[in-house]
Amino acid sequence: MADENLVEITDANFNSIVGKSDLPVLVDFWAPWCGPCRQVAPIIAQLAEQYAGKIKVGKVNVDENQETASKLGISSIPAIILFRNGERVDELIGGWPKSSFQKMIDRHL
Repeated sequence: MADENLVEITDANFNSIVGKSDLPVLVDFWAPWCGPCRQVAPIIAQLAEQYAGKIKVGKVNVDENQETASKLGISSIPAIILFRNGERVDELIGGWPKSSFQKMIDRHL
């Protein structure tokens, strides 16, 4: 992943990135074949830049990281979930405008 504010999260590093973060972590669960995921991707990248230092932002490819997706009960993508202290505190499923994601993040800052 090219953007330094956006981290790739896998089954192997999910707990160390999400579970042990001092900051809230916004996680985009996506897949390459998912059209709405591709539409949301630039918004997630913008949020990573906009909220740099306030939250961490990561992406989980559900095709490659089925264990994490399964554990969290991800059945629809894109699923954008906000974690705080490793706990799921908010989420949006599907394609939403940037303002909806900003409201979700701002509620937890």
